[in-house]
Formats: sequence, C-alpha cells, structure tokens
Amino acid sequence: MAPPKVPNAAAIKAKYHGQKITFVGDSVGGLHARDLALAKRFQKDTGIKVNVVPHPAASDASFAQLARNFSSKSSAFDVMMVDVVWPGAFAPYLVNLKPKLGKAAKAHVAGIIQNDTIGGKLVAMPWFGDYGILYYRSDLLKKYGYSAPPKTWTQLFAMAKKIQDGEKKSNDNFSGFVFQGNAYEGLTCDALEWIASAGGGHIIDNGKVTIDNKNARTILDAMRAQIGKITPKNVTTFQENETANAFVSGNAAFARNWPYMYSIAAGADSKVKGKFNVSVLPHGAKGGSVGTVGGWQLAVSKYSKHKDAAIEFVRYATSAGVERYNAIAYSLVPTRTAVAKDKAVVKTNPYLKPAIASVPRVTRPAKFLKGKYNAGSKVIYQGINEILQGQSASRVLPSIKSKLQRLLR
Repeated sequence: MAPPKVPNAAAIKAKYHGQKITFVGDSVGGLHARDLALAKRFQKDTGIKVNVVPHPAASDASFAQLARNFSSKSSAFDVMMVDVVWPGAFAPYLVNLKPKLGKAAKAHVAGIIQNDTIGGKLVAMPWFGDYGILYYRSDLLKKYGYSAPPKTWTQLFAMAKKIQDGEKKSNDNFSGFVFQGNAYEGLTCDALEWIASAGGGHIIDNGKVTIDNKNARTILDAMRAQIGKITPKNVTTFQENETANAFVSGNAAFARNWPYMYSIAAGADSKVKGKFNVSVLPHGAKGGSVGTVGGWQLAVSKYSKHKDAAIEFVRYATSAGVERYNAIAYSLVPTRTAVAKDKAVVKTNPYLKPAIASVPRVTRPAKFLKGKYNAGSKVIYQGINEILQGQSASRVLPSIKSKLQRLLR
C-alpha cells in the first residue's frame, strides 16, 4: 500500500519548494520505513526535502534527545514525534499549531486535542493512538484445550506454563509470556497495567503517591515469580522490538504489546500469520482489565528555520488519508473518529472492535509530575525492574514512593 498524495500540493509547492526540514521519526518495528515512504511522497508532491532521523528506541532516551536539542536552542530538528505525556514538558519550545491546524484538529478525538493544548496553545497534533493489548497464539490455545484467552493473570500464568512445557519439547527457545521488562518507559506502562488491573491504583492518584499498597505488592510479586518460569530469563531486558521478535518468530504463547505489532505478526514473513489473535489484557482478583494510554503526536520546534514548511508536513502526516494508510498498512490506532470507523480499517485491525477498544484506559502520572515526569518515570521503571530481577515488592515500593513524593514537592 502506497502513501496517499498530499492534498493541496500545488499551493504548498509554490510557497515552499526547495526548503529542507528534518523529521525525528519512529524507530519501532517497520515504522522507520513508513516514515521514509511518507517523506518521499511529501517531497515528490511539494518539493520540500525531508530528512528522516529515527529517534532512540526507548521513549525516555528520545525525551532526553529532544530536551538537549531544545535546551541548546538548536534548529537541527524541525518536526518531531512526542509521546502523549510530553506536551506539558516541551510546550515552551513548540510552535502553536492552532492558527493553521486548529480546524483540522477538530476531526481528532477531543480528549487527545485537550492533552495537546497547553495554556490555550495547540503544541502538537495527534498522529496515532496506543493502548496495551494481549496477543495470544489461538492455534496453541486450541491445541492445549483452551477455548478462550485468559481473563485473569492467574489464568494466564497457568495457561502459559502448560503451553510452554508442551512446546519446549520441540522448541527450546519457546516461552509462555513476553512483555517489556527492561528498565525504560515501556516498563512504566506495563507496570501501571499490572497494578491498576489488580486494584492497586494508578501509582499517583489525586496528587498522592499510592503505589505502596497491598494489591500492588501482590501483583508485582506475582510477576516477579514468573521470570524464568514462563518468561525468558532475559525478559528484564526486553523492549517492544524484542517482544515482537519473540512472538512473531513463534517463540511465545502470549505477549503484551501495542497495536503496531499486529501488522508485523500478520505479515508475510511472520511465523504466526493466521495463528494468533488479540484480546484485552488480563486482570487481578480485585480489579478489571485496563490498557495504558500511549500514542504519539507531531510537533514543530520553535527554533526551526522553516516553520511553515514543517507545519505543512505535520498537516499531511496527520491527515485522514495518512491515518487510514497508517491503520491499514501498519495497524496504528487512528485518532480521527471517522477513520476509526472506516470499514477497511476495522476489518484490518481487530483491536478496534468494541470488546477490545472500549477497555478502560489508564494514564501515566504526567499531569501530577508535570515537567518532572521523565524523572518520575525513571524512578518507577528502575524500581519495578529491581522487583522483576528478584527484589520483593515490599522492599522496593517504599523507596519508589518516597522518591516520587520528593518530586511532587
């Protein structure tokens, strides 16, 4: 599937032909190739040259890269991807897109536009949404006598162990469950899902640090007990790509990941094509299924020397045509309600069906930590990683709590 043409390309070309911008884009899965394809189409239609630079794979490393760029007032980056939790931190360095893209913004989910509006200024435009989902091998569930995916974490642990024990007889690399266990932003997302789904709150609730509670300790200790039992021992080093590689290569029964992995697992080179499905994530005894809110926005640096050309690239990349292209070709969650209801989009992406798409979303505590969010998330994911590597939750959570409390002061 080819990227769509640029709307109103002739007018854009007349104004900005020959200008050059740098776009800090994606690096997960096949999305860098997608960025190159979009840039090539945009350049062909408008004459604006687009240099695509993939951001670091880890979200927190990407944050640090942009922070350094902004603090030095560098014009090296014109357009950049920003995580859904970053607009508040980076707002002072971003162009207000409302004058030129305010009308287009009305077609996107209102809640995301509110998230991207800081002090009345639209500092970013939604590019694609995200939420955590469970991937499972439907063929193996049937093989081992299961008629449905697990509803609880306890069920997942038992099913993963049974399937793993059977599959390891012919595949020593097989594991029951893989997820993002490395000490980076992805683990903050995973841990939030575990804790919230077990009735342990949202790490920070109503401005108060709540992570050190019985339900949180119970689920985190339960996850720790699975390391090396139903997971690879090195799952504590896994990010999204390692998770996807394990599942798509046929070496895992269950995987927690974002929707982007669907197109990879269903791709021609996948060993699990036609053998998997998706569902909501399991929950604990005292909670319900949830999915951490993810998603990425596009923003323009106020230090850019070609702001108008950069804004036109953002207009194109967040257009209905590109959203439809992203959803069908790369299984990315649309942020335009009309695109999310498109029949071809829904057919290609089962995660958009109401049973999965309506799962309650949980948000990382960025609104409480504000400009200190990156530091706070580091406290969270480093602590959770310590638990996964053998420390008890009762020993680690008090430290996480006290460090977060200091950041809130």
